[in-house]
Amino acid sequence: MPDDETIQRVRNRWGEGDRLRIEILEGAGRLLSELGGEDGLTIRGVARAVGIAPASIYQHFADRAALIDGLVEYEFSLLMKAMTAADESLDPTDVMGRVRAQVHAHRDFADAKPGHYRLLFGKATRRAIRGERPVNGPLFEVFTSFIEAFDRCAEAGFALRVPSRRAASLVFVSVYGRAALLDGVRIERPDDDSLDDLVSLIFA
Repeated sequence: MPDDETIQRVRNRWGEGDRLRIEILEGAGRLLSELGGEDGLTIRGVARAVGIAPASIYQHFADRAALIDGLVEYEFSLLMKAMTAADESLDPTDVMGRVRAQVHAHRDFADAKPGHYRLLFGKATRRAIRGERPVNGPLFEVFTSFIEAFDRCAEAGFALRVPSRRAASLVFVSVYGRAALLDGVRIERPDDDSLDDLVSLIFA
C-alpha cells in the first residue's frame, strides 16, 4: 500500500526515464503556479503532485536546488519555443511584424505563468540592474533574440532611434515591469497596445 503522500502511477518502461523527468518538471511547474513562487516548492510536494516516491526524483535531481535549476531550463525552453514559433509564423521579410510577434509571445508567457516568469528572470534581472552583465542563461538568450530581431529590421532599411541592444533592453524591461505590476499589485491589466506603441516608437 502506498502512503497517503504518494499516488500510484504506472512505472516507466526501460528507456523512459526522460519521460519521468519531464513529468517531474511539469509537476513542479504546476505546483509552482499553485504556490505563486518557488519558496514553498519541495521535493516531497513535487513527488506528491506527480504521484511518485521522493526517491524517484532524486534519481534525476540531486536536491531541491537541482530541481529548480531543471525547472528554469525547462520553462525557458518553452518560452524560447514560443518566441521562435511566433517569429517563424510570419513571412521572413516581415521583419517588423516578427519583432512584434516575439514581443507578444514573451508577454503572453509572462501573463500565463507569472511565477515561472519571476523564477526565470527575477534574480538575473536584479543582477543586470546592478550592472552585472549576464553571460548566459534566459536573460541573455532573450536579449540576444530581441537584438537579432531589431538587427534584421535595421538591415532591411528600417531606421532605429536607438541601437539594437538598447531597443532590446527597452522591450524587455517593459514586459518585465508589466509582469511585475500584474503579479504584485491587483490592478487593471495594462493596455496590450502599449507594447506595440513602444516598438513603433523605437523606429525612426
